[in-house]
Amino acid sequence: MAIVLGVDPGSLKTGFGLVNHVSGRCEYIASGVIRMKSSDELPERLKTIFESLVEIIECYQPSEFAIEKVFMAKSAGSALKLGQARGAAIVAAVTNGLPVGEYEARKVKQSVVGSGAADKSQVQHMVRTLLHLTATPQEDAADALAIALCHINTQASLIRLAGSRQFRRGRLV
Repeated sequence: MAIVLGVDPGSLKTGFGLVNHVSGRCEYIASGVIRMKSSDELPERLKTIFESLVEIIECYQPSEFAIEKVFMAKSAGSALKLGQARGAAIVAAVTNGLPVGEYEARKVKQSVVGSGAADKSQVQHMVRTLLHLTATPQEDAADALAIALCHINTQASLIRLAGSRQFRRGRLV
């Protein structure tokens, strides 16, 4: 059993999603969005991200942490703020002893939707479908849940590969 905390970082909105992976099945636990005031200075927003994630970690006790990697932002300033938000989230995880998995947005979309070029509505739809949710999660929460699902899928694939020792036609079976 592994509870994965997925995080979609942002300096104004940071999505989080918790998924329990039990016996090959994924179960929804919780999700939401940590919202910061745009009027707050960046250090205060980073503190909010850190403290909120520490609180979530203490409440739900995840065993693994997954976060989206930085992508090309609209501007250098946006990229720096996003990187700092990621840093606050990662520090919250490692402070609590969680291993961190990092995934590119295209890999997350590929893992959950089947296309690395999927749009947000497709991600929301597939997250809702895969986790059997009755309502569509908010965009940032859906992205965080997708990151958690991507982490679970990636780890499961690595475990299968590690356990496979047979080759057929030069391929790992």
